[in-house]
Order: sequence, then C-alpha cells, then structure tokens
Amino acid sequence: MKKKSLFAIFLMMVMLFAVACSNNETTGSESEGNQSEGPVEVVFWHSMSGELEGVVKEVVDGFNASQDEIKVTPIFQGTYEEAITKFNTVAGTKDAPTIMQTFEVGTKYMIDSGKIQPVQKFIDEEGYDMSQWEKNITNYYSVEDTQYSMPFNSSTPVLIYNKDAFKEAGLDPEKAPETYSELKDAAKKLTTGDQVGFSILNYGWFFEELVAVQGGLFVDQDNGRTGDAAKAVFNGEEGQNVFNLISEMYNDGTFYNTGQNWDDIRAAFQSGKIAMYLDSSAGIRATVDNAPFEVGTGYLPIPDGVERQGVIIGGASLWMASDIDEEKQKAAWEFMKYVTTPEVQGDWHLKSGYFSINPAAYDLPVVQEEWEKYPQLKVTVDQLKNTIPSEATQGALISVFPEARQKVVSAMESLYQGADPKEALDRAAEEIDRSLEAANKKSGS
Repeated sequence: MKKKSLFAIFLMMVMLFAVACSNNETTGSESEGNQSEGPVEVVFWHSMSGELEGVVKEVVDGFNASQDEIKVTPIFQGTYEEAITKFNTVAGTKDAPTIMQTFEVGTKYMIDSGKIQPVQKFIDEEGYDMSQWEKNITNYYSVEDTQYSMPFNSSTPVLIYNKDAFKEAGLDPEKAPETYSELKDAAKKLTTGDQVGFSILNYGWFFEELVAVQGGLFVDQDNGRTGDAAKAVFNGEEGQNVFNLISEMYNDGTFYNTGQNWDDIRAAFQSGKIAMYLDSSAGIRATVDNAPFEVGTGYLPIPDGVERQGVIIGGASLWMASDIDEEKQKAAWEFMKYVTTPEVQGDWHLKSGYFSINPAAYDLPVVQEEWEKYPQLKVTVDQLKNTIPSEATQGALISVFPEARQKVVSAMESLYQGADPKEALDRAAEEIDRSLEAANKKSGS
C-alpha cells in the first residue's frame, strides 16, 4: 500500500511538471506573438541637421500619426560622408537601418554595394504610377529603367544677385545675366569699391552643373550610365569654357574667391561684398530673408552660342536595405509613398527649400501663396522643368565621386595662383582617371 501511494504521488508530480512546462511554452509563444503584433519598426538614418532635422521629424511624426501599423524612427548620422561610412560597417547585418539617406554622388556606391533593395521592386509589384513624380529628379536615381531609390531632398544650382546693386549699376534688376558675355559685362559694372561682381564657391558640384548645362559629360560610358566609366571627359570644350570664364574674370578683378565654405560666400553676398553668385536652390529662402536688399534669381549662365540643356539634380535620396525582413521593406515603401504625396511634398518644399518630387504640390494654394512672397522659388522650379533629359543632365555615375570632386576643386583653386586653365583641367582629369582605374580593378570591372 505504501509503495502504491508513493507511486501515485510520483505520477502526480510528473503530470504537474508536464502541465507547468506546457503552460510555460504557451506563455512564451504568446509573449512572442504579442511582440510581433506591435507596429513594424522602421529605422531611418538621415543627415539633415539644424532646422532641417526638425522638418524631417515633422514628416515622420505626420506619418506615424496617420496609421498605427508602422513606426518610423529617424536617427541623425552626421554628414553624408559620415553616414555612408557607418552604413558600410553595418550593411547586411541586423544593425543596418531600414532606410538610408545618401547624397547623389553616393548613388554608384550604393548600387555596387549589393546591400540595397531597388524600390523598382515595389513599383512593379504594386503597379505604382511613377508618372506623378518629377522625371527630371527621378532620372538621376534610375539606371537602365530601374529606379533604385526615392528622391528626398532635391536641389539645383541657381544664379542669385543683388537687385539693388543692379539698379545702382544701371542694370535691369528684373533681368538676370543668361550668357557668359552678359555675366562678364554685368560683373564689370557691379565691381565698384568694396563690391566685386561675381563668385562661385570652390565646390565640384557647380563645375559639374556648368558643364552639364552645355550638354557636356563628366566621364565616358555616357556619364557612366551604360557601363563603368574609365575616363574623365570633363576637360573637353565645355569644361574649358568654365575654367576660362573663372580665370578671365578673376584676372580682371571681377571674380571674388570665397573659398569652399557655404556660409562664407552667403555672408559675402549679404554684406555686399559680392553682387552675384551661384547657390543651391535650397538656400534661396534663407538668403532672401537675411539679405538687407532685394534678391533676384536666374538660370545658370551659359557660353554664348550654346543651347541651354538644363541642370542636374543635387541633394540626396532614400535607399532601402536589402538584408532585412520583407515586412520591414514593405513598411519602408509605405513611408516612401507617404512622403511623396502632394500635401507632404508641398509642406516639405516650403519649410526646407528643396524641390517637390511630386509637381502636384506646386498647385496647392498654400504653395502658390508662398510663391507670391518668394517668387525666387518659382524660378528654380521653372529651370528644372525646362531641363532636357539626357545623359548630361541625368548626372554622372562613378564610385569615386567625392574624391573626383576634390580633384576638380584643387584645379579650380590653382586658377587663383595663375595656373593655365587647360593644364589645370587636364591634370585633374588625369588624376581622376587613375582613381577610376583603381576602383574598376578593385571591383573587377
């Protein structure tokens, strides 16, 4: 009897243990299920600092408040260069962001990384109508009919000038110089006392734009669009036109060297040190607000007798990581679609100064009203709309673009020390050729 009682007690203990284990497994499964039932987390790495970081947060907050299935978390990662370096260390791991903002010259690098999911996949699956996007913006991020990323903060260069100084010099304040001869003539009349007529920031982007507006290419292989570029070609006639312009104007005292700092050239303009300069369209509103005089805007000047081709889009776009759950990719795509709606783009355009990827935003009453206050903004939009799509205005694709830009900057700066424009340009091209050769060998091209 005693043995039977002990056996019964033992059997009861085994059964209780089994039930307890079963309950624990159920509880664990339910816990995991509860975790997955929450909103899908989308980590968004960006490089928008200062006031622009606040605008990005507004866009994200608006999306998060519009639904409860996805939560986007924006995280500032420093400059574009710093952010892409960080991405390179985590790409393909669980620490990779869902969405990555990368500047336009990082496009080739991102494509070659093999760590991104082209948004074309979702465009095709959904039958998404891309015609609602501005083609002269999306063209840059499209290669062989594949849309790799979604444009986000897009800008172009524009001529900015002091209307008050124009009046004093006897120039028409409503007519910006359109050709090199008009620019040089205006600069001579505007160079008086402490004021110098014209300036260009020592930044490779402006050189690229001044070449492209003439229809010139930066590298071979159709600007790297039909194959891996192996040779720089910007030192042809178009590039020489640009360098000759800078050299001639600097030598006759109508061009002011402001260095490489954006704040310095803007301060020089606002203080009356220079009367005309090239700037990003994204900086127009702040310039108009801060200048103690009336500000005018115009298209990029072109050499006499050259047919205007238009501008290359600058700025950055949003990329989707490939080595992440498809659920997160779909969530990232939902955020991208939200960002491109007219209402969001209209607000983004007005608060950030960047273009709207969706032109329908420009028809909104709030945008039209703001354009009445800032007609300078419409000039930049018109210049973009009038751009002729081509390999030149689509922009170059090379993996060593940041390095290439610095080579061009060094060549520009050598002009102020009396370097021959053609020799300076050829030297920069040769240096970039070597960089392209090394990059192509590394990639096995």
